[in-house]
Amino acid sequence: MAERIGVYPGTFDPITLGHADIIRRGAKLVDRLIIGVTTNPSKNPLFTPEERMAMVEREVAQLGISNVAVVGFNALLMKFAEKQGATVIVRGLRAVADFEYEYQMAGMNQQLNAGIETVFLMADVSLQPIASKLVKEIAMFGGDISRFVSASVRDDVVARIAQTTGTLGDY
Repeated sequence: MAERIGVYPGTFDPITLGHADIIRRGAKLVDRLIIGVTTNPSKNPLFTPEERMAMVEREVAQLGISNVAVVGFNALLMKFAEKQGATVIVRGLRAVADFEYEYQMAGMNQQLNAGIETVFLMADVSLQPIASKLVKEIAMFGGDISRFVSASVRDDVVARIAQTTGTLGDY
């Protein structure tokens, strides 16, 4: 039987506890889960692709999951998935708004390669409101993000914001 390879793509800017939950659960569905860290300049990233990959690698190591690899990419998702030998795309859903967007993307991806299935995992109820964009916004205004990211990611975000804005949130 062929190895089942899944791809969980995202910008992970920064990686949140919600992402970690999807990684942990997605890794149970496949023999190997590849976390595809992609570039998306329209999202105005706080961290470089290399920094995000290092952050994701560190967080995955802390999860202690052996069948997960982190790979950077800057290409069409389906081309990346094909190159990795993936048969599954793993996507996390937080709300109905996510579903509408993800449903459309899954349909387009199926048109590009019908041999790769998209699997949606609902975020844990306690993690559903977490979004990287909101985490960054809260941190930029000095809010406490420790309920949304690991302690090491919190430190990375706070340090980067202090570096780029010259201010430090109240922690």
